[in-house]
Amino acid sequence: MQSISGSSPPLPSCCNQFRLHNPNLRRNLNLQSFPKRKQTQFKNLCALTLAQTHSCSKEQDKDHKSSKSDPYQNHSILLQFFSSTGSNSSNNRNPGAQNREEKEEQGDGETKKRKVLFTNMWWADLKGALGQRFNFGAIVCSAGVLVKDRHLALPHVAVPDIRYIDWSELRRRGFKGVVFDKDNTITAPYSLRLWRPLASSLDECKSVFGPNIAVFSNSAGLYEYDHDGSKAKALERAVGIKVIRHRVKKPAGTAEEVEKHFGCEASQLIMVGDRPLTDIVYGNINGFLTILTEPLSLAEEPFIVRQVRKLETTLVKRWSRRGLKPTSHRLLPDATQCVIDPPNV
Repeated sequence: MQSISGSSPPLPSCCNQFRLHNPNLRRNLNLQSFPKRKQTQFKNLCALTLAQTHSCSKEQDKDHKSSKSDPYQNHSILLQFFSSTGSNSSNNRNPGAQNREEKEEQGDGETKKRKVLFTNMWWADLKGALGQRFNFGAIVCSAGVLVKDRHLALPHVAVPDIRYIDWSELRRRGFKGVVFDKDNTITAPYSLRLWRPLASSLDECKSVFGPNIAVFSNSAGLYEYDHDGSKAKALERAVGIKVIRHRVKKPAGTAEEVEKHFGCEASQLIMVGDRPLTDIVYGNINGFLTILTEPLSLAEEPFIVRQVRKLETTLVKRWSRRGLKPTSHRLLPDATQCVIDPPNV
């Protein structure tokens, strides 16, 4: 609602009283700038609204709450009245000043829009960057694993990288699809390109499982980190594998989004990843066959991630030496049968 500049004569008492009860109408009004018909309408509406407002005494509040009529309905009429008269009066002002005001308002609007957009994108990127380094969900879930469910951190099989996996044998055993982690499993950390030595093995996996291959990562495809899906799309173009969009970081969450993508139960799928307390714990909790790979490169990883990885590796080796075993999988009781010695490695 536009304010009207200029000196204003004293308003009728009913107008002043009404303005005291309505902060939105506390404007510097020039009533003489309105047509006489509008002045009369304004005075009548003020008087009528005040009369209805004062009639709502405390003893009558209950009756008014249950009544269908609204004693304050003329407030909105007055607001509309001011909007229309304000716009009419603004037509009589200096056109140059009006144009300047319109340009200033437009500029302010664009500035606010850019500021909000920048703030939203900046916050999303910052959250994603922090989330890549501090997986609070994993910390909470790992606490339970360390205390009572240590076997969930043990993979069904461990290999140096995906070139040591016999995809044909896994398909013959009844598995219907493969889910890859991204960072340090098929790409370098934070990279959107396939680790080149793995190309032949990934092509073989595609030939065996067809389109039933996907990436389920805590980076690309995770809404918190990849808020606009740009990283997921770039990875799909580079690797030729669908990236599943999801909201919850591994190891937390269920396999619902993965099962919906593949159209089968998680027990018929293979989870391949490089982190025991994220990829492997998530896979074991939800019934996947879990395969742990060694990291492809530690050079690009942040310091704290490298330290956590060392701790994970130490714990898993210690538990294995003490005789702790992973839960047996019904489709492949002896997971070592899917391990091969790849040529040219």
